[in-house]
Amino acid sequence: MGHRKVGHTPVELTELGFGASVIGNLYRITPSHDAQAAVETAWEAGVRYFDTAPHYGLGLSERRLGAALRDRPRDTYVVSSKVGRLLVPNERPTGVDTEGFVVRDDLCRQWDFSRDGVLRSIEATLERTGLDRLDVVYLHDPDDHWRQAAEEAMPALAELRDQGVIGAIGAGMNQSAMLARFLRETAADVVMLAGRYTLLDQSALDAVLPAALELGKSVVAVGVFNSGLLSRDRPAEGMKYDYQDAPPALVDRARAIADVCAAHGTTLPAAAIAFPLTHPAIINVTLGMRTPEQVVRNVELHDRHVPDGLWADLRAQGLIRSDMPEGHAGGSDSRCL
Repeated sequence: MGHRKVGHTPVELTELGFGASVIGNLYRITPSHDAQAAVETAWEAGVRYFDTAPHYGLGLSERRLGAALRDRPRDTYVVSSKVGRLLVPNERPTGVDTEGFVVRDDLCRQWDFSRDGVLRSIEATLERTGLDRLDVVYLHDPDDHWRQAAEEAMPALAELRDQGVIGAIGAGMNQSAMLARFLRETAADVVMLAGRYTLLDQSALDAVLPAALELGKSVVAVGVFNSGLLSRDRPAEGMKYDYQDAPPALVDRARAIADVCAAHGTTLPAAAIAFPLTHPAIINVTLGMRTPEQVVRNVELHDRHVPDGLWADLRAQGLIRSDMPEGHAGGSDSRCL
């Protein structure tokens, strides 16, 4: 599996990443043996980038990921986690978390992008994972906290990076405009972009991707299936788009893209994974992987050949934007750098 470098740092990511939110019991319970087996299957397939966060299952994802990687040589893989949500005792537990994870709510999340909050969060993550260091640390959803995130959290991360404690730093969000600000106005090396550079949404071309290209920084793409609408060969009514029921017009557009994919001998989900990696600023696509079966499918989709001509046909038919940067690559052959 190809590797790509994170900005100007020594950190390298495999092109396909393991998203560990789902092994934190996102939406439903994932048995611990499935979580362990999913990480092991990803490892056997060559995946060496694993992303987690305190938010995911109130620490469950971090604990499970750390346990699954514990016996692996530490210099052979990359782990990222996030800061901005401290886990603190919940004074009013109801029995189950209310933010999408099927776990007890003995803890709750507390927004904190202060320097002290960043240091406390990293220390807690290291304790939960059992790791000796984090390779990449992102600010997690700082949408409503720009000032503190940019003026306190990012300088604290930059200091840790410059000391060699962390390999690379950045921010992760569901929007692209503020991520562009992080790239242009802070010491960020990389941003994690959720759902804004996909076959159905190329709004990242307006700000964050040009900023990354100009500055030699990097983008990790997540949410490339847009919550499910791009995850099947043939999209159906009732599928989700950005966590809501997909409008009929968007389902029709996804079907039209699927038809072009079929004409080129590939599938919609394979193209959905390949498309972000054709942009020169995007170094990785990270997918949630709950079970070994999901890992096998995702790896197979990543490895499937997607011909260069597909992108030209999609642009010609007005199904994706035409304002790609000069030298925009295409096809799976361009991805092994």
